[in-house]
Amino acid sequence: MIIASESSSVLQRSAARTAIVAAIIFIVGHVVLLLGITAPDKLYFDEVHYVPAARQMLLPVIEGPMLNPMHPPLAKEIIALSIKAFGDVPLGWRYPAALFGALALVGVYLGALALFASQERAIAAALLAFFNQMLFVQSRIAMLDIFALAFGLFAIAAFIQGFRQKRPQAAFALAGLAAGLASACKWSGLFVLATCIAIVVTIRLMQGWRTRFADANAEDWYRPDLWPDFRPAHFVVCFALIPAAVYLATFVPPYGLSLTGLIEAQRRIFADNTTSAIAGHTYMSSWPSWPFLVRPVWYLFEKVGDDSFAAIVFLGNPLVLWPALIALVIALRDWIIGRSRDAFLVLAFYLGPYLAWALLPRTLGFIYYYLPAATTASFVLVYALTRKGAPRWLLWAFVAVGCAGFIAMLPVTVAAIETSMTTFNRLMLFQNWI
Repeated sequence: MIIASESSSVLQRSAARTAIVAAIIFIVGHVVLLLGITAPDKLYFDEVHYVPAARQMLLPVIEGPMLNPMHPPLAKEIIALSIKAFGDVPLGWRYPAALFGALALVGVYLGALALFASQERAIAAALLAFFNQMLFVQSRIAMLDIFALAFGLFAIAAFIQGFRQKRPQAAFALAGLAAGLASACKWSGLFVLATCIAIVVTIRLMQGWRTRFADANAEDWYRPDLWPDFRPAHFVVCFALIPAAVYLATFVPPYGLSLTGLIEAQRRIFADNTTSAIAGHTYMSSWPSWPFLVRPVWYLFEKVGDDSFAAIVFLGNPLVLWPALIALVIALRDWIIGRSRDAFLVLAFYLGPYLAWALLPRTLGFIYYYLPAATTASFVLVYALTRKGAPRWLLWAFVAVGCAGFIAMLPVTVAAIETSMTTFNRLMLFQNWI
């Protein structure tokens, strides 16, 4: 009885510490992301598509065709609520992005904590995700990607937590719920759900084939005794019924209960996500180039003074994302040779959301589609930097380097800071970055 009481007390203290750290990450991230968010004071880049669609949702009666029908409605509904609360002004358009950017950082923290069972590593992962520049930029513009990312990260955190449990039903149900919400923001949210399904199916197939490792150990990514009570019915509920229910529920406000309207909405979204008949774009790029940061997207570049420019580039921090490619090789080696469970999971949630783009016939692509994989690359980096034998200072030295790169890029990341042509030319290392 005394031992059980002590164990319960330890768990409560651990949960309290996790909640406190998560709250600090959220508050600090939220405040920082809001700084200068109202610059520019006009719609820029793809805000011209999503903000009018959100405005339309606030009309008492929607007249005419539905604006931006090629994406699900949840993120636009959230932006609409913000416009209603804060007004049809820059803060109203962009506040939800900052809110969900901070939530995304919490998702990274929780996912890393489930992976590594270490507060230090989890905090480092959240910092690296923040310093990768992509999450920061996408958290300050009224686009859909940051909403899908935040929900997707919570799905990943819940799935990893369940992966380690004998009875993963509750955690997997939460993963399905979050993945359904991610898909309701943007269909690319389905990639996280597909990754979860692929992992479970792979494990179950190997168990069905009675696969065993000759020198099995507790850290193997596959074990024949994994999830003994997880039945096919649980799988259907967690990864099909729950995601579908929450996804479809988000269509009720704009479309009502019209089955015809709902089916037509899905047809339109499917057609847009699979078409190859899309005109080219100045900043388009193909999926193999994204990890190498070959072609950024300039969200904003305009002259505001004699030698000052407001600039926002979605590029990614090379000091974080280029070394992540080396970390991927290390994780791949550890999974293949060492059968490491942590290596398997970090690879799955990096490669799943990334390589899914290779399967789509859609020809128009942009580097901001790489955002989910670039964010989960922080898991891969923390894994590689904290392997057995690595000095403890190495992780935090790398975080410091990432921070330096992030700060150096601020003149072309935050419009309110502005930049000169000299600074611009110094930061644009390659011609294809312009």
